[in-house]
Amino acid sequence: MAPAAVKVYGWAMSPFVARALLCLEEAGVEYELVPMSRQAGDHLQPDFLARNPFAQVPVLEDGDLTLFESRAIARHVLRKHKPELLVGDGSPEAAAMVDVWLEVEAQQHHAPTAAIMVQCILAPLLGGARDQAVIDENVPKLKKVLEVYEARLSKSRYLAGESVSLADLSHFPMLRYFMETEYKALVEELPHVKAWWEELKARPAARKVTEFMPVDFGLGKKAEQ
Repeated sequence: MAPAAVKVYGWAMSPFVARALLCLEEAGVEYELVPMSRQAGDHLQPDFLARNPFAQVPVLEDGDLTLFESRAIARHVLRKHKPELLVGDGSPEAAAMVDVWLEVEAQQHHAPTAAIMVQCILAPLLGGARDQAVIDENVPKLKKVLEVYEARLSKSRYLAGESVSLADLSHFPMLRYFMETEYKALVEELPHVKAWWEELKARPAARKVTEFMPVDFGLGKKAEQ
């Protein structure tokens, strides 16, 4: 069997790697996940630094093209293989709304969600104590963001309109872990946000990628992918 033309380098439980994998799964693209170990410092080796000088995962190789930064990878995969997930109903206005909500995910939603997840899940797994002050600072921030989402989703099925798009999908990897914390009620208490999340996680691509994302990040078994 010929090797896959598309390769993804990284550990699959990373939300950033998962974003790339989710888009590949949504687009039905065959790919090879090249296993790496953070503990072993694979991301610091010269061959990986030649692919991404910032020593971060994921990296995607698509033929002669090498990309890093998960959101850029996601856009490339969908632009090439499933562009409807970038443009909504196809109008310039719909595409602009996809861009707006992608920016909201990156600039407003990601930071407080990640901060809470790291303190609730990752810090204890790494042998540290969670910093409740960090959580207490970010819960009201995320609550305000999600209230904006609730208002938006009360008017449209998805963030950018009536069609699912990358604006929705890009939220999945971090929310997958966040919803395992005791702060998941921030989502569940908002009916439109909850329905949106339930539909998002039920997508076949999301279910597939979730298989690679154990809640203990593989650290409970001292294993990394």
